[in-house]
Amino acid sequence: MSSAPPPGLPHVDATTPPVLVLPGPVTKDDVPRLCEAVRIRLQHTTTHVVVCDVTALGPPGLTTIDALARMQLAARRAGGRIRLRAPDPALRALLALVALPFELERQPEQREPPLRVEEAVEPGDPPL
Repeated sequence: MSSAPPPGLPHVDATTPPVLVLPGPVTKDDVPRLCEAVRIRLQHTTTHVVVCDVTALGPPGLTTIDALARMQLAARRAGGRIRLRAPDPALRALLALVALPFELERQPEQREPPLRVEEAVEPGDPPL
């Protein structure tokens, strides 16, 4: 008797959290399926984290917040947590407004280009 292979890419090691891409927009009917998807992914990882890619969600609403809160609850009950990838500013603001603490995936730091400022030298300034 054989079992189905765990979801995910075969070349990804066990320390890489699985990713769940949320389609947009999320409806109330999607919530049980998304919670089950979180639980299944947590069963097949040692990181106890599922990364939820929320790029395609579109404009957030209370249905989106409800779905994310229920997914987080399902993850906690399964011994893990979810981390949000690429939430837009409106979603971050709405999460802060309803005071739901979500871990956000860190994005690589983007540096600003250096400013081309030239300092004028006045006569009589001491050399550095």
